[in-house]
Amino acid sequence: MNAVQFVLILANTLMLVTGQFLWKYGLMQRDKPFESLRAILELMFSPWILGGLFIYGCATVLWLFIVSKVDLGLAYPIQSLAYIISIVGAYYLFGESLNGLKIAGCLLILAGVACIGLSAKYA
Repeated sequence: MNAVQFVLILANTLMLVTGQFLWKYGLMQRDKPFESLRAILELMFSPWILGGLFIYGCATVLWLFIVSKVDLGLAYPIQSLAYIISIVGAYYLFGESLNGLKIAGCLLILAGVACIGLSAKYA
């Protein structure tokens, strides 16, 4: 895997997390988003939800390109960085909790991604 491919995987990961953030924000704009069929339809057509869907669609096209060029067993684990990005982003954007166990989990994910990356280097 070269640097461009790695950057594309990171871009794909950021797109997926951005889509999740847009969905979360869209849901936060509604009091009871699932109380009726009308509320669900309004939610589904909100700009935040549609924006998240659009970004997810673009990320899917990018992902198809990535896996046509990079081993899936190498590319997919790198996407686990989305867990870290989403935890940190949710802390700053939505005021969600961030504690020692979450930080430890993030460090374990980073260690796992590093091991997989090194295994590709020495394969």
